[in-house]
Amino acid sequence: MELVKLEKIDLRKQWEKEDLDFTPWLAQEENIELLSDVIGIELEVQGQEENVGPFRADILCTDTANSNYVLIENQLEKTDHTHLGQLMTYAAGLDAVTIIWIAQKFTEEHRAALDWLNNITNDTFNFFGIEIELYKINPSTATPMFKIVSKPNDWTKSVRKTASSQNLTETKLLQQDYWASLKNYMEDSKSKIKINKPLPQNWTNIAIGKSDFWITASMSTKNNTLTVWLSISGEKAKQNFDALSEQAKEQSLIEISADIEWLRMDDRKQSAIILTTTGNIKDKSDWEKQFEWFRENLALFTEFFKPKIKRLK
Repeated sequence: MELVKLEKIDLRKQWEKEDLDFTPWLAQEENIELLSDVIGIELEVQGQEENVGPFRADILCTDTANSNYVLIENQLEKTDHTHLGQLMTYAAGLDAVTIIWIAQKFTEEHRAALDWLNNITNDTFNFFGIEIELYKINPSTATPMFKIVSKPNDWTKSVRKTASSQNLTETKLLQQDYWASLKNYMEDSKSKIKINKPLPQNWTNIAIGKSDFWITASMSTKNNTLTVWLSISGEKAKQNFDALSEQAKEQSLIEISADIEWLRMDDRKQSAIILTTTGNIKDKSDWEKQFEWFRENLALFTEFFKPKIKRLK
């Protein structure tokens, strides 16, 4: 395999102005996906130079796993105090938010400031510091590279949250252990499905790339069942459910399972497409078998539904 030498390019030669050149480039679907892959959060762009309450973000996105705001601030220069102040103002004024600060270079004090913010805030706030570099592959082709210099310490926050919770029952602790073990299993098996950080609850969401849609893995200690389901919410939930049903219901019975259920749920705002099996999470000797069922069916749901959801109007 032939190796090539990459030539670093001045960012300003590619993007002369942040607002007119770089921000529109980053907001394109294929480019925001590059950033999503680096930080491990599926992002859906809502707009550029968008107002969020009294604030104005360079790029406003949502985290498709939970519909929380993701605000992106861009700098094609070295980080400065003005942008740091903006980030802190956003965090102070919003209930839950992920903030991504992209810059050509992070000073040590600004990197340390983001680390400090990640340490002192609860897990509804996440701060990422990302450096961007641009390299020439050949005379006509260049490629961007994102490098994380600061990120949330999810493990520390989860431990702190659990330690501060005085009312966790044995069942809640078992649920958290179950999701942590599933997350490790998925990572060890090289699955493309990304499990969220483990929480003491009976469900965990997996992003599928579009707001108002998400895949959920859940378990019931009462009924000894495991479930994978596609949730459809929002103002157009019934319309989107009907459109999916028309184009994919019969096919899903063949490509996913003959046991899949399509539930319009007219008495609720939400609709769902569900697959269920038996499984007792209290039996740890059975966990690997359960994890394999989740791995297989989460992948089936994602591969089957994701391209069809993207085509919905």
